[in-house]
Amino acid sequence: MKQIFFVLFLLLSSQILAQESSRMHRIAKIKVDAKQLDVYKSLLNEQMNTAIKVEPGVLSYTAVADKKDATSIIIFEVYASVEAYQSHILTPHFKKYKDAVKDMVLSLELIDTDVVCLAKKENF
Repeated sequence: MKQIFFVLFLLLSSQILAQESSRMHRIAKIKVDAKQLDVYKSLLNEQMNTAIKVEPGVLSYTAVADKKDATSIIIFEVYASVEAYQSHILTPHFKKYKDAVKDMVLSLELIDTDVVCLAKKENF
């Protein structure tokens, strides 16, 4: 019986790892014009929530600001795949966001990453 559970555990673990390896994890480092920060945050929030709602391949976004410099924003993005990301940047809501913020964003750095390890609460 223990062997059956161990085999099931291995199968589930390999499926989770395979799914995770096909995902795309990206960090976007953004510097925003201080005079336009509130408008920028509103537009970012709208874009993020629309993408999560209507795009199955957009899995999560977490946007944070440096406590010492609110104009330095970092977004942690997770997509189901590179193809999901490529589809995302062609959507009307993303294009609307990019056009609306083009004069607000002073700099943008995109960093593609590999997951080293992942830990989270089951209900998080």
